[in-house]
Amino acid sequence: QVQLVVSGGGLSQAGGSLRLSCAASGTFFSINSMGWYRQAPGNQRELVAAITSGGSTNYADSVKGRFTISRDSAKNTVYLQMNSLKPEDTAVYYCKADITTILKYRSNYWGQGTQVTVSS
Repeated sequence: QVQLVVSGGGLSQAGGSLRLSCAASGTFFSINSMGWYRQAPGNQRELVAAITSGGSTNYADSVKGRFTISRDSAKNTVYLQMNSLKPEDTAVYYCKADITTILKYRSNYWGQGTQVTVSS
């Protein structure tokens, strides 16, 4: 069984910084990619940033230059450093992992959401 445990988030003023962490645990063959998504009230869940096992990254245009995704492969952990936060970054943030199981099929796993609130 795979579990994703999310930590971080909270409240920040505009212009501030927050850091999110997501650790994958359990038994699996490999992690293909990990990413962060967010969902604001009334909106669909959207991709914020993702990183592949090879280290390639992609970002939503709205966060480019402000957010940085990184990973610690040894710890099966992905981070999201969020700088220059804006009120429009307020949302519930979710971690997702694309994992190859020990039975060699791929599946997506989601962590619990964490609230990020940015005040103006």
